[in-house]
Amino acid sequence: MIDTEPQLAAMLEARKARRALPPYIPQADADVAALLASFFARELPGSSVSGIARIGGGASKEQFVFTLAAPGEDPRRYVLRMDALEGITETSRAREYEILKAFAGVVPVPDPVWLDAEAAHFPTPAVIMEFVPGVTKPQTDGVSVTGLGTVLGDPLRGLIAPQYYDNLARIHNFDWTKAGLTQFTAPTADPKQATRWLINFWKELLEQDAVTREPVLRLATQWLEDHVPDCEAPCVVHGDYRTGNYLFDEASGRITAILDWEMSYIGDFHADLGWLLQPVFGSCIDGVFRVSDIAPRDEWIAAYEAASGNRVDPVKLHYFTVFNAWKSYILVSALGMQAARTAHNHQDVLLTFLAATGPMFVDDLARLLMMEESR
Repeated sequence: MIDTEPQLAAMLEARKARRALPPYIPQADADVAALLASFFARELPGSSVSGIARIGGGASKEQFVFTLAAPGEDPRRYVLRMDALEGITETSRAREYEILKAFAGVVPVPDPVWLDAEAAHFPTPAVIMEFVPGVTKPQTDGVSVTGLGTVLGDPLRGLIAPQYYDNLARIHNFDWTKAGLTQFTAPTADPKQATRWLINFWKELLEQDAVTREPVLRLATQWLEDHVPDCEAPCVVHGDYRTGNYLFDEASGRITAILDWEMSYIGDFHADLGWLLQPVFGSCIDGVFRVSDIAPRDEWIAAYEAASGNRVDPVKLHYFTVFNAWKSYILVSALGMQAARTAHNHQDVLLTFLAATGPMFVDDLARLLMMEESR
């Protein structure tokens, strides 16, 4: 068994068994309609489902929006999220459901209402949550993959920034010890366990799915294992907190929901910060790089510290910047490419497109490791 969080170790073993399965067949609207109708015939007798439509975006889940009319209630919109056989991430619907429930009332999140963690009804594990209105990018941003180089611009940037910092601070300062998180295991054996578990999980995914063997990946893996920092106060790490993963009202700039909690775990808050420093998740205008298009790096760090009360350690931040470049390569050039090659995902074209960013992360890793050598 891999030395990682027990729930993640079980996921790693389960995905090995899925590798030999035949290609994944995307769900047709009519099939989804039948699945939902039979599901709610049991859960809410007398209800009806209508307005089913596929939601675009994402590189791991099939998503559908629909309207549910329950007896005696006004019709409401919901979102169905179902696993493909494989995707750009390896995650759990039960963990996603639980963490969203935990953060209700803490930060704006969609309410997860129904869970089918073991695929007892749906073809694969699924969760149904409320539909929250909002957009992930301004209409002026044009056609792009959501969250990659998104430009909020003014005045949206100024309206969103205070909420952005406040929500991230609330996530990191959340008292998870009182939240009853049964789907998560706290890494408390020693101060290095949180990050050691993290490295072992992604290292195993790389070993399972590597399409090519990049020498710098081996060097980065060894460096990460040799320099694991202490994590004195583990917190909830969102795992993918960036522009593109929250909804906002374009007119007012109000954030309506924080999305994509599926990579959440308990660990070092610097991991979230290092993820956001990846160049692909920011904007570069007139030579100025803005983290998540919110603010330049130093201003962004200072604003986070002021909002959270957490001091950012430059050494740990560098470590997790290296880690997240390494993780990003694994996501796009290992997991994503294997899912496309095995036809185990409904977004094989998008996954193949995203794999083209792999050399960028290799270059980032080489640059970051050279910086370390020059210290």
